[in-house]
Amino acid sequence: MSQNLHKIKQEICEIGRRMYAKGYCAANDGNISYRLSEKEVLCTPTMVSKGFLKPEDLCTVDLEGNQLSGRLKRTSEIFLHLAIMKARPDVRAVVHCHPPHATAFGIAREPVPLCVMPEAEIFLGEVPIAKYALPGTPEFAETVLPFVHKTNIVILANHGTVSYGDTLEKAYWCTEVLDSYCRILMLARSLGNIHYFSESEAQALLQLKEKLGFQDPRAELKNCDICANDLFRESWKEAGIQQRAFQPPRRGCSWTPGCSPTGTSSANPGSRDNGQQDSAGQQESAPVGSASPEQEALIQAITDQVMAILSQE
Repeated sequence: MSQNLHKIKQEICEIGRRMYAKGYCAANDGNISYRLSEKEVLCTPTMVSKGFLKPEDLCTVDLEGNQLSGRLKRTSEIFLHLAIMKARPDVRAVVHCHPPHATAFGIAREPVPLCVMPEAEIFLGEVPIAKYALPGTPEFAETVLPFVHKTNIVILANHGTVSYGDTLEKAYWCTEVLDSYCRILMLARSLGNIHYFSESEAQALLQLKEKLGFQDPRAELKNCDICANDLFRESWKEAGIQQRAFQPPRRGCSWTPGCSPTGTSSANPGSRDNGQQDSAGQQESAPVGSASPEQEALIQAITDQVMAILSQE
């Protein structure tokens, strides 16, 4: 074994340990791959915990998923990795796992809001949610293809995430940044509302991102609100995506396919226009609403039953 190959295998094992330690992959969840050449890909095996991988556990496959070497069977989800590598020749590494907070957005079919934290704007941008398909199938692998050229991470509906890059470290970082961001969003939402960047603040971050050498497809869109999750909106209907928990700001433009100008502002298709403008003209999510009379009655009935049981103890 060459020294370089052994180093790559050690790095895959290290990424696996970090995923497991973070709670991104329970039991034998998750898989990692690295493109060794135009004809050979190194990958993790099936039915092995990523927290306890050893270099000798890893397998190699060709670009069609046929196993070339390894004492253990290759991951059943290798086709997802290979589809990304075929579509993106610059991608060398792919990481798939189930980070809980990001995965929750995929289960809720809730778009991850933009323009909230600088790190998410710089390192992530808009994150799409791919439609659900049976894991391990060619159909599952194809669900990411509509997005693969515009992002380095995709949330897989009711499943997990897949991230990719030119190094294993960069591929993994996308997952870690996304899950941390989703967790912060949930915590902030539980306090009552989300405060978004102003238009000038958001534009400044896009400009900084470009200076740092990161591309963002939103910079190429015309007549679009860069904070409104417009980039992948055309895929929402098929995947059942809808803005429910997080309402982005709207600043004088309404969405149409391609973000062409419409002249007047209107609510987002498939969403509720329940935001509020602050004194600086910046829209915030509406606070968590009060319960309906029916909900109040149900809550009171449950409370009465609990209190009755406690009084008998």
